Amino acid sequence: MKRLLTIIILSLFFIIPTIRSQAQNRQLFDGGMMVHTGYMHSTIDTLGYEAKGMNFGMGGVLKFHIGKHFRIGGEGYVSTLHQMKNGSYIRTGCGGIVADAYWRIGRWLPYLGVTIGGGSTTTLLIFDGSANDWQAEPETVFHKSPFFYVSPYIGVEFAITEAVHLTLRADRQFPIKKPEMPSGVRFYIGFVFAH
Repeated sequence: MKRLLTIIILSLFFIIPTIRSQAQNRQLFDGGMMVHTGYMHSTIDTLGYEAKGMNFGMGGVLKFHIGKHFRIGGEGYVSTLHQMKNGSYIRTGCGGIVADAYWRIGRWLPYLGVTIGGGSTTTLLIFDGSANDWQAEPETVFHKSPFFYVSPYIGVEFAITEAVHLTLRADRQFPIKKPEMPSGVRFYIGFVFAH
């Protein structure tokens, strides 16, 4: 993972000057924050437990513009899928490299892209008791595991001004060899600030 991050940073040192030389009266980069929700599910075979429900989360993205229709950058998000209404949860923290193509149609910017990245899933399942009572719970499972994923996405930005855009997006995470990672379609809304 450190090697990948080093490659990304070094690549940006070469990409950014190229972008600047092409960027006469064009945006150089954009970034912002989004909240998301969606119906997620996963199966934890070792416990015989099926997790499902609405997740909620937040994250951010930063993309550098290359040419008129291409952006590349990075993003990171945290999602929480609450379970059993007793303090149990499955929390996913992930980030990765994003690349997308976009088109400008008036004030609208539809886009289509993919994220490739990794992260970790933290699972706390309390089968007897509650997280709210400071008592030791004998039927509790805590587990943390890393994962890699691919996530295609589609979305649209609306330019409120040239510098402030409202963005709507949908994605689907596909875990690589980690079936216990919650997956499903997520819907995002947020603001992107362009420079």
